[in-house]
Amino acid sequence: MKKTLFIAMAMSGLLFFSCKDNQPEKDVAQVENTTSTEFDYNVETFGDVKVLRYQIPGWDKLTLKEQKLVYYLTQAGLEGRDIMWDQNYRHNLTIRKALENVYANYKGDKTTEDWKNFETYLKRVWFSNGIHHHYSNDKLKPDFSSEYLKQLLTDTNTTLEGEAFEVIFNDKDSKKVNQAKGVDNVAESAVNFYGPNVTNKDVESFYAKKKSPNPKKPLSFGLNSKLVKENGELKELVYKSGGLYGPAIDKIIGWLEKAQGVAENKAQGDAIGLLIEYYKTGDLQKWDDYNVAWTAATEGNIDYINSFIEVYNDPLGYRGSYETIVQIKDFDMSEKMAVLSENAQWFEDNSPLMDEHKKDSVVGVTYKVVNVAGEAGDASPSTPIGVNLPNANWIRAAVGSKSVSLGNIIESYNNAGSTGRLKEFVNDEEELELEEKYGQQADKLHTALHEVIGHASGQLNPGVGETKETLKNYASTLEEGRADLVGLYYLYNPKLQELGLVDDWKKVGMAAYDGYIRNGLMTQLIRLNLGDDVEEAHMRNRQWVSAWVFEKGKADNVIEKITRDGKTYYNINDYDKLHDLFGELLRETQRIKSEGDYAAVENLVETYGVKVDQNLHKEILERNKQFTSAPYSGFVNPVLVPKMDDNGEIESFTIEQPNTFAEQMLFYSKNYSNLPAVN
Repeated sequence: MKKTLFIAMAMSGLLFFSCKDNQPEKDVAQVENTTSTEFDYNVETFGDVKVLRYQIPGWDKLTLKEQKLVYYLTQAGLEGRDIMWDQNYRHNLTIRKALENVYANYKGDKTTEDWKNFETYLKRVWFSNGIHHHYSNDKLKPDFSSEYLKQLLTDTNTTLEGEAFEVIFNDKDSKKVNQAKGVDNVAESAVNFYGPNVTNKDVESFYAKKKSPNPKKPLSFGLNSKLVKENGELKELVYKSGGLYGPAIDKIIGWLEKAQGVAENKAQGDAIGLLIEYYKTGDLQKWDDYNVAWTAATEGNIDYINSFIEVYNDPLGYRGSYETIVQIKDFDMSEKMAVLSENAQWFEDNSPLMDEHKKDSVVGVTYKVVNVAGEAGDASPSTPIGVNLPNANWIRAAVGSKSVSLGNIIESYNNAGSTGRLKEFVNDEEELELEEKYGQQADKLHTALHEVIGHASGQLNPGVGETKETLKNYASTLEEGRADLVGLYYLYNPKLQELGLVDDWKKVGMAAYDGYIRNGLMTQLIRLNLGDDVEEAHMRNRQWVSAWVFEKGKADNVIEKITRDGKTYYNINDYDKLHDLFGELLRETQRIKSEGDYAAVENLVETYGVKVDQNLHKEILERNKQFTSAPYSGFVNPVLVPKMDDNGEIESFTIEQPNTFAEQMLFYSKNYSNLPAVN
């Protein structure tokens, strides 16, 4: 499970703590690092996207062996890049290859508006890993004609025809993931997890027949396969060596084997070995064995995420998108924040949940602040700022979980953001001062509480199935909202000050509440086109949480809606009562999850999280027109370049930063295109 950051809504950014190595001096490999105090975080802006760079603090403190491990893991991740493109949409690879060939070979006039619009469209496709927007899931619309593209194809001797050409301009497959109520979500979603003519009913009936060998340890059925119909029969095409995506997976395995050879310790090496076996066999029991081993392997400076993991892109929540993140521990910040995981049982015991929904023993919760060294798949170019894994409830309950905050990613956001929107949407000077003084700290702590305490809290009732089975298309937004509510409930609590995490718990909590309500009820709407419903899981959860507490607090005027000079603002009049309302809603969301109450989650989300006040939306969009900064941000990755000795062995590394977004995208396509256009 991951927490994402909407940089335009963060306004003043997140709190940045510098990385200070507190480890004993090591045998350090020679390295030439381009990082400096004058590092340029900004790459370029196009469409609604800003592309940034990030540094890798702590790289030069690693031994050569550790640097090799990081390098091998990043290479393993990049080898699977094409998988994400194909998972997102069946024509993505065909379209990308054609557009890139045009971009690389066109010799005509590149000063025209049509060419500039073509470049922008291609960059947006690169950023989204396909032709659907990375966040809204809407199909990207080109600002050039089909006739112009045909001319470009002719001029560069490029072939793109049939449905793959037509879909760029028509209304077919308009939504990558369709979560709307009352439609066949599988049939109406363009995502390539299901074959043609597969329906919601097909999926539900197919997996209803699947039984895990141990019902107390349910396997993640559907996670690593595509479900298709062949001769009227449903069949899984498994992602594995020799199976679907086999050529890319074989390359991943090759680099993982190298990584296993330089593992920091036996536990880490054993976990990598199980991941290799999983990729070779596609066996979901191996996946669980790997996750148990990976969760328990907490020692060392290097960690990673790799495989088919998050299920947000599946309208029914079964299939995992390919992603990788390679990370280096930030020792100083991890030590400071370890107090959260050390007190996980206190947070569970003192939560407002029903007693039967609380865990008697919260085990194996670890939290680290890390610095990213490389990302791929669903984590790149658009990246999370926090991750909590594994997702299997039984593993989290029996073994534990790992939570990380991506420190250098947050640093880059902080150094590239602006505060203009904040001043436009805050209600008064007091709210502005709270945000400017405490907002960064509040955001950082909310991410930590969301990942460490939120996702690890609560338990299912005996006999209740996994949330993807019981809550179906509402499972993701319910879980993200539940974790948000855990964070919100404890952000306004003196325990944080007692633990030494804040100097003024009340002010931090007030800033957190102001920011959450402001975003959930107003400012996140700049992401939507006028008339659209809210469909993305995280956006939905922020709206239904905010709208629910606003409505339930009306009698006591807890949150006041103010209109001044034709502009709307929200002012919190009673933070104590708002804290209690967050607790009430947390109790209810956990009940829904624990009992698998589909009717209740449908009512909650559809009543509060989907529909938008069109007059307010129009106003927000008008007020936002004065700001030119893009609402979405993502990253190019630093390039780790090995230097070889006379025997062909790696003796050192240099770190190079891409000059442009196109440079990195073309480099990736040249060096990591491991799948055919059609799979």
